Amino acid sequence: MKYSNKFNLKNKIAYVVGGSGLIGQEICLGLSEFGAKVLNLDLKNNRKFQVNKKKIEFCNFNVKNLNNSKKLFDKIVKKYGVPNIFINCSYPYNSSWKKSGFSNVNVRSFQENVNLHMNSYIWLARLAAEKMKKKKISGSIIQLGSIYGVVGQNLNIYRGTNIKENITYSAIKGGIVNSTRLMASYYGKNNIRVNTICPGGIENGQSKKLKKQYALQVPLKRMCAAHEIPSAVVFLASEASSYVTGTTLMVDGGWTAI
Repeated sequence: MKYSNKFNLKNKIAYVVGGSGLIGQEICLGLSEFGAKVLNLDLKNNRKFQVNKKKIEFCNFNVKNLNNSKKLFDKIVKKYGVPNIFINCSYPYNSSWKKSGFSNVNVRSFQENVNLHMNSYIWLARLAAEKMKKKKISGSIIQLGSIYGVVGQNLNIYRGTNIKENITYSAIKGGIVNSTRLMASYYGKNNIRVNTICPGGIENGQSKKLKKQYALQVPLKRMCAAHEIPSAVVFLASEASSYVTGTTLMVDGGWTAI
């Protein structure tokens, strides 16, 4: 047996919801490099993908329209085929997202953001799983969680910055992590694997103060780079993880180890 072949994604169809984003673009490129035919489902395409037109296609998709999502998903599947790999890595939120602390959140904003983010992840993953089940495809579904879907937020890293606690985010990511476990339990009999990847804080232009305070709290002494996520995605998407389902894979530099 040649173990390197287990990571081969040749001729596999991969849907990436939110593929134009910071993490999503790296996931699309990573999957494509291992041979997958990637479809980026997002509001707009990413310029990076122009150099790889053959393997990364784009389809306009808005997660806000959950009521019409099944109809739209059916059309996409009819055109591109049932996915072997389905990944949720979008980051939808409303205009009140920054007011999600204990002292300033309001119920309408809380409900809307939970619906946009958590509910869209769960609902779209279900639609993908049902398509795989009907087509008898041994598929892989990957949900992007967060360290803050597993542990509470460490408020020490926010001292002296304009970032505060976010109860909505914790509720969303915690819900995604546990719903993944249920999906893994339910769809296991169909050989559909469902897993969550929980990254640590992703470096994206944060202040020097925040990055320094973050580094003090994590064993690897730095934030995560977006390009460090696709390797975990390829593992869970491929036959290399054929007996892995229902897991929460922490890509967090050791944050949750201490």
